[in-house]
Parts: sequence; structure tokens; C-alpha cells
Amino acid sequence: MNLMQQLKQGGRPVILDGATGMNLQKAGMPAGVCPEQWTLEHPDVLQTLQRAFVQAGSNAVYAPTFGANRIKLRQYGLDGRTAEMNRALVALSRDAVGDDVAVGGDMASLGLFIEPFGDASFADIVEIYREQAQALADAGVDFFVAETLMQLFEARAALLAVRSVSDKPFFASVTLEQNGRMLGGSEPLAALAVMQGMGADAFGINCSNGPVEIARILSELAPYAEIPLLAKPNAGLPETTPDGCAHYHMTPAEFASFAPQFAAAGVSLLGGCCGTEPAHIAALAAAAQTPACQTPAHMILTASEKTAYCFSEIPALSEPINAADSLADAIADCEADEGELVCIRLSNETDVDDLLENVFQLANPICLMASDEALLETALRNYQGRACFVYNGTHPEAAAALSKRYGAVCCCKGE
Repeated sequence: MNLMQQLKQGGRPVILDGATGMNLQKAGMPAGVCPEQWTLEHPDVLQTLQRAFVQAGSNAVYAPTFGANRIKLRQYGLDGRTAEMNRALVALSRDAVGDDVAVGGDMASLGLFIEPFGDASFADIVEIYREQAQALADAGVDFFVAETLMQLFEARAALLAVRSVSDKPFFASVTLEQNGRMLGGSEPLAALAVMQGMGADAFGINCSNGPVEIARILSELAPYAEIPLLAKPNAGLPETTPDGCAHYHMTPAEFASFAPQFAAAGVSLLGGCCGTEPAHIAALAAAAQTPACQTPAHMILTASEKTAYCFSEIPALSEPINAADSLADAIADCEADEGELVCIRLSNETDVDDLLENVFQLANPICLMASDEALLETALRNYQGRACFVYNGTHPEAAAALSKRYGAVCCCKGE
């Protein structure tokens, strides 16, 4: 099924499925087991659930590959079976729903932190996702979705990984804390700016605080969205019982009552997360309305890892900080006004290392300047935001390639 064609044609939203893990638990999956292995050992439970979602109105389902990456599977001694398990899990979903329903390869947050705050490198994260993405591509998924993402670098890594193995649609779906930001501190608009800049095919929010809050936040993002928006909220906020179990009490009718708010926000992909059963999806599908046609604001969105910055046009470039003159000290002493574009010249690999170690201190959008294409690419690849850049090298076509690959804003072809 061609989801992107359906989205481009407009009309009613794509109806996604509801919760998988919670419904498998209700059907007998015990706590503490590897969900992916249990699913493979009890295929009829998953397939019954996914057929029920399709009967309820879902025209796209997520294969149960949420935790089928080597980091999560290693907890059960199954990391050596990563590719095999992903292929088998996708096959179960395909057999359950047939060829007329889209099957997505589901990828999850890894729970790792990258340098300088963790032990993993960004390259490590990309490779972990690439291994899973390759298996999902080999299994023939119709689209990829990285969901419940807690850190912006995970979204970037997953997208780079998928694009290295497939040109199928990629959807990024983040989860937010009570303060309305991702666990790593990124605001939703920063995540949207980075993802749509890098070429994601849809951006959205899942899990989090239920439909009320997600509808509100997506309505705030809508004026800036150049790609379809996705919503997969919980069935309200959970109530935790003394035995530690979470229970969701929002009825299907209550859950579906938020369909008009999602339509007004222009949401084109709509489903449910924790606490949603086939009945919730059936009610949602019946209540779903044609998304409002959004006209994105004519502005340039850049972002640090945490904050988005809007410019009506490419801003004037200030005198660059020379990374060779102790970039750490220069950033710490930077007196640029909040939101002002800070230019940084990169001359060698040490400059890039210093940038990545210290840029978190700078609460401003940045413009990177370099004449070495490989040097600039390393910086843009590992900068966890959406940067501007100036390329002064001898291959002007490289600027367009870098802009497309990493979503960076090319300010000019040279100084």
C-alpha cells in the first residue's frame, strides 16, 4: 500500500493501529519476558490482534519490532538473532493483514546516551539502527517508523540509518515529558525542524500525556509543518495500581472525541498508543475527519538540539569564531543575544571535536564555515540540531548534497 500517495491525495487521515504490548499482555504475555521472542512463540495472539485492528479501520499497522534492536535483545541474550527476528516478526504481520494494509517497521528509543554525556558515539547509534533497518528493509516493510523517541539524536540516527538502506517512507514520532519536552530537553518544534529538514516523511507524537496535550502541541506545530503530522496518543493518563500495573480508563468514545482537534491541527496519520484497544481504533476511525489544509509559514527554521529558531530570511553572518583559538573558551565567552546566529569557522578535525564537545553550552543557532567538504560533513552529521553552513570549497555542488543529507541550511556558496 502506498501511504505517501494516500497522504498526498488528501481526504481522510491514514488510520494507524493501537497498542501492541499492552494488548499482548492482556492476552497472556507475562512480565519480564522478551516481547519479541514471546510473540514469535505465540504468533496467533499477535495476528488476532492485528486483524482486529484492521477490522476496526486501521489501514496501516506496526510490525512488533519495537524492541528488536541489538541493545534491547542483548538483555535476553538474543542480540545475535537481531536480523532473523525482525524478518520473522514482519512476516507475521504481513501474513495477518495481507497486502492491502501497510506494514511498518517499528524502531524504538535505545536508552543510550552519546558523548560527551554517555559512552556511545553517534556513529554507534546510527549503526545499531542501521542493523535493524536493513533487516526490516529485507523483510519488505512498506514504511519505517521510529517511535517513542526520547532524544533528538535518536531520531537523526534512525533517519540516517534508514536512508542508508531504503528509500521507503520514514516517520519520526517522539514522546514528551510532563514539561512538554523530550527527555533530552528538545522542544517539539526543534525536533520538527530537524526531522523535516533531513527529509522525514512525517513527524508526530505518541504516548506522552494523552490526546488533550498531543492535540494542543500539534496544533502549535502545524503552522511550521511542511510534512504530514502524526498522532498516536495514550488513552489518557494511566492509573498505577499497588502491584505496579498501569490502567487506562479513557473509553473508546472519549478517545475518539478528540478527532476534531486532530483534524484542525492537520494531523494526517492517526492511531493509538498505550491503553488503546481495537474498540478505540474503531471509534477513532468512525470519527476521523479530513485534516485541515495547512499552509506552512514562509520562514527558515533552524534548531539547536533543544530549541528551534525562526528566521524570515537567511540572517546576516557575523564575524566567525575561530575554532583554532580555543573554541571551548570562545563559546563560553560568547555574548551573542539569544537567538542570534553564531558563526564558527572549522579548520581541522580538532576544531570539529571541540565543537561537538562544547556546543551544548551555546543557546543559539549556529552557522558552520569550512572549506574542507569532509570536515564540514563530519560536523553537520554529528551536530544534533539543524545548522546553517557556509562551504568555501572547490566543489560547489557539495553544498546542495550536504544540505539535503543533513537538513542543514546553506547560507551561501562562499564568503
